[in-house]
Amino acid sequence: MSDPRSNELVVGVVIITMGDREKELRALLDSVAAQDGEPPKVVVLGQGVKLPSFSDRVTAVELPENLGIPGGRNAGVQWLHDHGGVDVVLVLDDDGLLPRTDTLRLVREAFTADPRLGIVGLRIADENGLSQRRHIPRLGGADPLLSGPVTTFLGGAHAIRMDVIDQVGGFPAPFFYAHEETDFAWRALDAGWDIHYRADLLLTHPRTAASRHAVYYRNTGRNRVWLAKRHLPAALVPVYLATWAAYTLAQRPPLSGLKSWWAGFFEGVRVPCPPRKPMRWRTVWRMTRLGRPPVI
Repeated sequence: MSDPRSNELVVGVVIITMGDREKELRALLDSVAAQDGEPPKVVVLGQGVKLPSFSDRVTAVELPENLGIPGGRNAGVQWLHDHGGVDVVLVLDDDGLLPRTDTLRLVREAFTADPRLGIVGLRIADENGLSQRRHIPRLGGADPLLSGPVTTFLGGAHAIRMDVIDQVGGFPAPFFYAHEETDFAWRALDAGWDIHYRADLLLTHPRTAASRHAVYYRNTGRNRVWLAKRHLPAALVPVYLATWAAYTLAQRPPLSGLKSWWAGFFEGVRVPCPPRKPMRWRTVWRMTRLGRPPVI
């Protein structure tokens, strides 16, 4: 009698680390190892740091330097690609945790059931089970417990079909940090793939502020401009940038943060980040019907 698992999609797990969360990383790896079904291929990439020893089921790759979040994840995807046989890539933050043992099984089932499903976003919740507004991929952070189609996904907890990466390419490495997921999501949507947010797929993660990163304001300003220049129809570029400038001012960031944001904004205007490939207008309309037109 054949093993029913032989027809299951093969999942690979990518985790990048700066080497400063060994306890949390080991807990995450234990939660991955505890998943039901066929064990995934797991690769941990050290961003220019030495890595500790892991179990035989975990491959440690020490990158020569910090490639940034998109660059590090691309290196992990490339490793999985080079070693073959992976259908779905699951990307997890190194300080996250999978509290349930059926998460990978549900991911496999989701991609198996829908051949047009390209990306699945997991729900991120803090120690108290609450999701921060920035971790809900809908305008206004509406209802973190509502699953459904969306226009973007969370960088620290998502799964991507390898076919999507092969078709649209990896994350934009020059971004280094901030909005690389949106860039990838727009390319995937324009290629006809679907993105779903799944509230039942949970990653617990400490409550943090995005502004804790030293490059947050500068990279946010720069990468928003790059995002628009790379992917929006020309008529929407000024609308998008004006909207985000107004939103940033409304958040009343500290003066030092605002100066960094504007410096990044003008860097994005001045410095190119090719290629430019505007999305189709039908993709704009599709995103609008999904509740998030690409000007907000």
